[in-house]
Amino acid sequence: MSSKVTALVRHRSFQNFVFLIFIQSSNALISLISIPLLIRSLGVDQFGMVNLALSVIVFANVAVNFGYSLSGPREIAVNQENPRAMSEVASKVFFSRFFFALLISVALGLLTLVDGLFQGYQIILLFSLLMLFSEATQPVWFFQGLEKMRMVSLSNLSSKLLYLVGLLLFVKGPGDAKWVNLIMGFTALGFNVVLMGYMQVKYNIRLYLPKWRLLLTSWRTNFSLFLSGLASHFSVSGGIIILSFFVNATVLGMFSMAEKVTVVLRMIPTLITQAAYPNASKLFIKDDGMFYNFVRKVYFGSIGISLFIAVIVYLFSPDIILMLSKKELEDSVDILRILSFVPVMASLNIANMIIILAGGFNKILLNATWTFCCFMIIACSLLSYFFGGPGMAYGLLGTELFIFATCSILLKANTPYFDAFYKRIFSSHYSA
Repeated sequence: MSSKVTALVRHRSFQNFVFLIFIQSSNALISLISIPLLIRSLGVDQFGMVNLALSVIVFANVAVNFGYSLSGPREIAVNQENPRAMSEVASKVFFSRFFFALLISVALGLLTLVDGLFQGYQIILLFSLLMLFSEATQPVWFFQGLEKMRMVSLSNLSSKLLYLVGLLLFVKGPGDAKWVNLIMGFTALGFNVVLMGYMQVKYNIRLYLPKWRLLLTSWRTNFSLFLSGLASHFSVSGGIIILSFFVNATVLGMFSMAEKVTVVLRMIPTLITQAAYPNASKLFIKDDGMFYNFVRKVYFGSIGISLFIAVIVYLFSPDIILMLSKKELEDSVDILRILSFVPVMASLNIANMIIILAGGFNKILLNATWTFCCFMIIACSLLSYFFGGPGMAYGLLGTELFIFATCSILLKANTPYFDAFYKRIFSSHYSA
């Protein structure tokens, strides 16, 4: 038994999973620690504006990423023993993302000049543009492909801790709201540059400007992944942007506080999918039975974990909001209680997503993401217009259910794997 445990701990995929959890957990912890600091310094109104600008940047980062977070690790994993091939992949990814970051920065900069657009947070948004370049230089995908995430996890933690120090030193009042996202972008960019240097020295990687033909081919290949990522991200994280059209800054701040907690909770099914995806991809090719059994265990385990956490958050919502804001904000508590069940609804779709990713069904992913994105925009806009923050919360909850339904219908109609899996997960015959 001990030898099996030792082998598991030493397995590179397991270590990759552990460091991935460490990165996400440290991000979540630092995010939660920063909330009370920012609310005390900025006030609820400016806190909402900072998060609104951050939402715009995070959404733009999906375009900067351009699907390379999915395709990049796979290409590196295939070419682990070939530094020349890895150099070509790294150059292609880094220069593509830098080009998109530059393009989007110029576009957003020009849009801030349009009267009435980004009203109330134009300056904050301009100072947030550096985060696009921190995303462009982010090398997590490279080390994920190598299954060597230790340096990335340490770098990420150091960056977040330095970000907290920056907040304490430079953010003293509402007028300092513009520095918050700039500090986050600056610290991340600095450590990313260091990691890029380490990557080149340690793994003999040479970065160069690829030929435009190679870049264009890569963009065409990744275009469907980009569109899927764009729609998926907006469906999950675009609520605050939609809500900003229908409520004032105070209500936006109340919702933003509850959403901050939900963003952390929503990481659970996403992280489980990312961790299970590489091994599931191997099993998908090698052995159907092992694949279905593995996904079955992941599926039920993720639902159980998400449900347990959701119940805890629901019961302790008043204490969580009080801890974050140092105030009793009933509106935020009500919203958090609704949003606490978002990860449970999201966990329902984990098996579908693993099947889609492991099977390379990019067309199904593209059709599904844009279908539920349209649903989210319509449903959340209507509910926000009539019911404000709570309406948006119910809209996001409903969107997660719609995501599950959409992926299930498309998988069932276009592949044999949906029926094969869902027949097995409730059958004791296949539970071994």
